[in-house]
Amino acid sequence: MAKKLFIKTYGCQMNVYDSERMASLLALHGYEAAPCADDADLVVLNTCHIREKAAEKVYSELGRMRLLRERRAAEAGQGPAIAVAGCVAQAEGEAILERAPFVDAVVGPQSYHRLPELLARRVRAEGGRVETGFPVESKFDALPEAKAAGFSAFLAVQEGCDKFCTFCVVPYTRGAEESRPAAAILAEARRLVAGGAREVTLLGQNVNAYHGEGPDGRNWGLARLIRELADIDRLWRIRYTTSHPADMDGDLIQAHGDVPQLMPYLHLPVQSGDDAVLRAMNRRYTRGDYRRIVDRLRSVRPDLALSTDVIVGFPGEDDAAFEATLRLVREVGFAQSYSFKYSPRPGTPAALLPRQVREGVKAERLAVLQGLLQEQADAFNRATVGRTVPVLLERPGRHAGQLVGKSPWLQAVHVRADAGRLGDMVQVAVDAALPHSLAGRLALSAEAPS
Repeated sequence: MAKKLFIKTYGCQMNVYDSERMASLLALHGYEAAPCADDADLVVLNTCHIREKAAEKVYSELGRMRLLRERRAAEAGQGPAIAVAGCVAQAEGEAILERAPFVDAVVGPQSYHRLPELLARRVRAEGGRVETGFPVESKFDALPEAKAAGFSAFLAVQEGCDKFCTFCVVPYTRGAEESRPAAAILAEARRLVAGGAREVTLLGQNVNAYHGEGPDGRNWGLARLIRELADIDRLWRIRYTTSHPADMDGDLIQAHGDVPQLMPYLHLPVQSGDDAVLRAMNRRYTRGDYRRIVDRLRSVRPDLALSTDVIVGFPGEDDAAFEATLRLVREVGFAQSYSFKYSPRPGTPAALLPRQVREGVKAERLAVLQGLLQEQADAFNRATVGRTVPVLLERPGRHAGQLVGKSPWLQAVHVRADAGRLGDMVQVAVDAALPHSLAGRLALSAEAPS
């Protein structure tokens, strides 16, 4: 009888990708997916350490898992094994076992392929339940091949970060930048397409810093990789995230104009619109640099939509600096955004900076910023009404006879269509902009891109 696995994923798309790979790995050891923790023989919490109090939230969840295990043990004689993975596991390490000794395994982002071994040690009552090193062998080489789970798939090409922004824990939890060889990425992309994927999103903490070895022995940048991926038959759409403005080179910018499969939507975090704050963040560009990058992108791809990340209340941000951020947002215009109050992350340089901003001021600024960003997002979606756009139909909707897909600009689009159209690229006449999606009707069916 197969054992049941439940993975709860926090945070970024890379964590989603890692959870999928862990599930594939554990499937080789007899685990199949469970719908919830209550039904699982193994629960994995794949954690994120970016936001404030991330570790405390994990410990709170572990408290619930302990109660679940005790209840299941009383009812059936045995409760689920519990593992903590991801960036909180990397940052906390042995401290997790000190505070939650019932946890069976703690595994960092570079060591997921060792999870079965850690669980086996638990069964044998051996020590060594924590693995948070940065092993010589790449986890990408050790994990099983990725399989398409739908018509859109994530594809990790790069991991880690060398930028050391003063507010960020990623270099400490994910390690130095590592780029996968291009041949391995292309082979995985072909397998995903053979399995039904028609869109891939290339993932990396600093994805446009990609510099993997090409089949020709030379280092390839992200633009070269995208051009090669575009030659794969039936791969209709390519996206990438998360990018850093300092790594938006000319070749990558030009690819946005040259490669039809590269979607006209780019997540390009700015974080602040004030040069002094950007220097304190160690972002390695100015507001002028950011504007010039955006202008060059829009010159080669006029329909490009941008999303961004913005932090308010960074140490030293005064009213003038915040106003500079608002001006930049108005000047650039964003289709989507993620905005946050600065929260000190233990071990990062920014946590020790003077002139920390009061929480009340952060909250006021965030409300103003989010109001502006929401206005821009709503305006962008309203501008799509009345247009006919290509939509990749990916999943059933909430209502009978309804399917949901994505526009080129990553908007969710609801349309009435037969379930047999799933996986098709169709033309949709957009009739309405809803709070978080669009609604439309089938127009003439688009020919699937060749």
